[in-house]
Amino acid sequence: MQNETLQELTASEPLSLEEEFEMQKSWQTDDDKLTFIAICGNCVPSSVEEEISRMIGDINLFFLSSPDVGEINIMVAESKFRRGGFGSEMLQLMMTYAVNHLNISKFSAKISNQNSTSMNFFKSNKFLLESVSDVFQETNFELSAENISKCSLREVEYPFASDD
Repeated sequence: MQNETLQELTASEPLSLEEEFEMQKSWQTDDDKLTFIAICGNCVPSSVEEEISRMIGDINLFFLSSPDVGEINIMVAESKFRRGGFGSEMLQLMMTYAVNHLNISKFSAKISNQNSTSMNFFKSNKFLLESVSDVFQETNFELSAENISKCSLREVEYPFASDD
């Protein structure tokens, strides 16, 4: 990700292409995190180019402090997809998946104190202010799994063969 505004808002560092590939490998093999890439549309893209043009962003879940607490973050990278409800839908789907399949009981969102857009996003999705750290310049919001609106998930069969 080379967009400086997104780097600042997501507390991300610029990475080389090789570093990006290494990070993607770790996302597939590490047990302490889960990520989903969101694609706009209800059918599988027919080409890599189409897939890239329909990419909304990503949502991540980290298992740091306790196996039943997930630290969640979201990035709607493409401005054309912002403020259209995609972020809230991604959030609801990830939380529903985590509660149903990973036994997560609480979600935490740590946000830079300067990122009022993200703070308002999590507040509008029922997260409650838990703490503010002046030292780390971040605000923590939390949501109990009991308070999420569960979405019905459908199984999607990906048409490409796996490497397994």
